[in-house]
Amino acid sequence: MGGISIWQLLIILVIVLLLFGTKRLRSIGTDLGGAVKGFRESINKKEEQQQENPADAKIVHDEHDRVIDGEVSNKENDTVSR
Repeated sequence: MGGISIWQLLIILVIVLLLFGTKRLRSIGTDLGGAVKGFRESINKKEEQQQENPADAKIVHDEHDRVIDGEVSNKENDTVSR
């Protein structure tokens, strides 16, 4: 009980190959690989920027962590007659 056996995986693989074909699966794999590569490059680039300018990275985090206190008033009471 549980788990997928090797035979079930092979059957699924054959069905996928029949549905999509090898050329389409190859192009999907290439596109997926390119997307992962681009994602990794952008992560590495961001890490390098933070290492070069740690003060700038801190400022960005401070802007998002701020809380603005205020009072909400009724709009009808605040109207000014002109």
